[in-house]
Amino acid sequence: MHTIITIVALLIVLGVVVFVHEAGHFMAARWAGVRVNAFSIGFGPSILKWTDKRGTIWKLCCLPLGGYVSIYGQEDMFNRKKYAELPKAKKQGHYLSVPAWKQFIIIAAGVFMNFMLAWAIYSVDFMCRPKMIQLPVIGQVVRDSVAFNAGVRAGDVIMKIDNTSIDNWGELIIAKELASKHDADVLLARKNKLVSVKLSPADKWGLIADGSKTSIRRKGFFGGIYAGLRETYHQSKTLLVVLKQIITGERSSKQLGSFITIAQVSGMAFEIGFFAFLSIIALLSVNLGIVNLLPLPVLDGGYLLILIIEAIIGRKLGGKAMEICILIGWILIMALFIFTMWNDISRVFHLN
Repeated sequence: MHTIITIVALLIVLGVVVFVHEAGHFMAARWAGVRVNAFSIGFGPSILKWTDKRGTIWKLCCLPLGGYVSIYGQEDMFNRKKYAELPKAKKQGHYLSVPAWKQFIIIAAGVFMNFMLAWAIYSVDFMCRPKMIQLPVIGQVVRDSVAFNAGVRAGDVIMKIDNTSIDNWGELIIAKELASKHDADVLLARKNKLVSVKLSPADKWGLIADGSKTSIRRKGFFGGIYAGLRETYHQSKTLLVVLKQIITGERSSKQLGSFITIAQVSGMAFEIGFFAFLSIIALLSVNLGIVNLLPLPVLDGGYLLILIIEAIIGRKLGGKAMEICILIGWILIMALFIFTMWNDISRVFHLN
């Protein structure tokens, strides 16, 4: 039964996140007047398939671990000669028939929709559920630690770190991670005055939260919208910090997981409850948005970067060099997929 729940949860999570991402590309293409050949959830042979009145083929395929929107002519992005040779009738609705700024919107719309989905889920969560948060009140300062030597005291409230406002202990941890390579300017509230200290980089500052200082908060409509936006921003920033630390070797790459990890986490959240499951959808949506913005030629971020470069240099990129770049991009994506699968298999079967 647990396995069935895990599989169902995985399919729902991936289905929602992928559908929203691809729907962004689809709606932007339709808005720009570009023809969409196909909209597919999953890969491989189709289980369900139908064609709408504009000629778009809608498919649900047997391997629902992703999806795609096939936009007419997008594959000619680096072969402008092929587009130029098309008869006028064939250029109608072609990807290259619209200006570069519309192409940019079509590509960026998928990521935009992922962030919008996360924002909507987090906002509803804040509106509907009271939350207990750990306030950034210091209960204890470890003797001879960075914070102790800087003059931080028990009872101090952390207000800002490097001009970033701190509302709870989770935000404090994120801000500390962001300051891991430089001295952090920390603003403290101590009784009736503000105190500024500088904390040097260290694995630990030596701060222990005052567990008795918590707050139960429930947001109204506008408060929930703002809190949802703030949470989406913080989750995005956290992922970027983690990716940076993995690339620089500060964090183990073994923490990267594949769809096996997504399935396990989704299954657990599904059993916990509705809002926990929604939070996993929101978190995965943020992750998909950030990953898709990476500057690899096969990802949305790579194509956006190419459009920006073309706008700067005033000419179109193409030819053999771009074909090689795209091939390298696919190799890197496949290598990452294999690596994350191996991480999960090693973890599940205790191979390390």
